Amino acid sequence: MQENQSYIVCAGKSEQFEFAQPVGIGMTEVAINLTRLCLTKKPKFILFVGTAGSYGEKKIFDIIESKTASNIENSFFTGGSYTPIDNVVSTTKDVSRETLVNSSNYITTDKSLGKYYLAQNIHLENMEYFAVLKVAQAFGISAGGIFIVTNYCNENAHEDFLKNQKEAMAKLTEYVKKRVKI
Repeated sequence: MQENQSYIVCAGKSEQFEFAQPVGIGMTEVAINLTRLCLTKKPKFILFVGTAGSYGEKKIFDIIESKTASNIENSFFTGGSYTPIDNVVSTTKDVSRETLVNSSNYITTDKSLGKYYLAQNIHLENMEYFAVLKVAQAFGISAGGIFIVTNYCNENAHEDFLKNQKEAMAKLTEYVKKRVKI
């Protein structure tokens, strides 16, 4: 890719796209690999594409665009933890219209926690997105994400993800190719 081009990135492994560069699974791998990428060629825009779990209101195969992410652990809502970090990052000025995407290195399987996320306008869960936006912010790069819902954040999260992933990846590929004009 040329300097000042846009980068389309994805997690990798089972979530790869012909038009996207894998940057890793989870926030740590993404932070390391995307930083490395930004140091070698500073893009003008980073677009992350991937799957997400829904806390309840977004439906399976819904496609959502977002420029805002949070990093909240489930234990925060039950009083089991706190954080000194700024745990919301956005690349837009008007966050009120945003669908927030929460990132954690753990997948939520307790359906009862969804109401806490929804009360904060957080609708989706994706392991990598917070790291993508934090790296973009650190380098002064605009960024956003496009997500497709594969599962609900409940006890069946992993099984539903596996069941819906192939179809979701095809739908997301079609959407991104039209939206981004690839």
